[in-house]
Amino acid sequence: MTTKTPVVALVAYPDFSPFHFSVPYLVFTAAMPEGPLFDLRIVSPGARPLSAERAMTIQPDGGLELADTADIVVVPGWHDLDARPDPELVAALARAHARGAYVVGLCYGAYVLAYAGLLDGRRASTHWMAEKDFSLRFPRVKLDMNALYVDEDRLITSAGTGAGLDCCLYLVRACHGAKIANKVARTMVIPPHREGGQAQFIEQPVAASTEDSRVNRLLDYLRENLGKQHSIDDLAAMAATSRRTFTRRFHKATGMTLGDWLVNERLQQSRELLETTAMPIERISEFTGFQTPLALRQHFKKRFQVSPRDWRRTFGQKAATEAG
Repeated sequence: MTTKTPVVALVAYPDFSPFHFSVPYLVFTAAMPEGPLFDLRIVSPGARPLSAERAMTIQPDGGLELADTADIVVVPGWHDLDARPDPELVAALARAHARGAYVVGLCYGAYVLAYAGLLDGRRASTHWMAEKDFSLRFPRVKLDMNALYVDEDRLITSAGTGAGLDCCLYLVRACHGAKIANKVARTMVIPPHREGGQAQFIEQPVAASTEDSRVNRLLDYLRENLGKQHSIDDLAAMAATSRRTFTRRFHKATGMTLGDWLVNERLQQSRELLETTAMPIERISEFTGFQTPLALRQHFKKRFQVSPRDWRRTFGQKAATEAG
């Protein structure tokens, strides 16, 4: 916990996203009865006013020189993944980190830190939709696509949109402790800490068909009979092939082993049942072929970092009705 008011430099950039900008703005302008928790300063290269994607203009408090005295420097997203940040911004971020400040990239703001070379050899996170692009551009960064946010050596990056709130609350906890962070979270009507990571939000569809017609017929059969147990020998006999040939053709067609494919399908069906029905978890485990509730919970927790019960609470029909 700190005894002085931490200074936050919030970086504005051309065509910025109003939402991504407003997340750190809202959190770091929070105040307690005793006074403000942070001293927020909006900065831009050359202290220039900048326009958002539409219908909004930011008048900064000053140029990037204000970041030289900040305890936290935040890049709230980024407007163009192909656009390298200005050398002036890169230098300001490097100076801030070198003197011990937190440097934060929210969502696509991780690209700015990566372009600046600050994330080389370190773990980082960004929105799951950018996983392939980010990995190709920055192979030296250890991308963690499950984390809601990552803090490594005061370089903090977050997953998309809502995870920016989680990340900013993490900084409130780091500077002022859990009690104050919880108060800020309650004021904003959000949880002070969310279980799980962004794996629970990533779309992970399994291909409905392959280029192998025999395998396609087999996949249709398996989807219709997920509740049953299937051996490679039985399925190879059904496909009129040897065990070895079946294994090779199945992997070539689907990119997975039979076991992995079945787990993926069973998890997908489990998610749908949790979201759309009130079926007990014990019945879901039996219906989808996990055999026991424990097996379902273990696979579900491993994949999505949350329990089936928490998934239903978050994404189920009752949750959707209450949210609406």
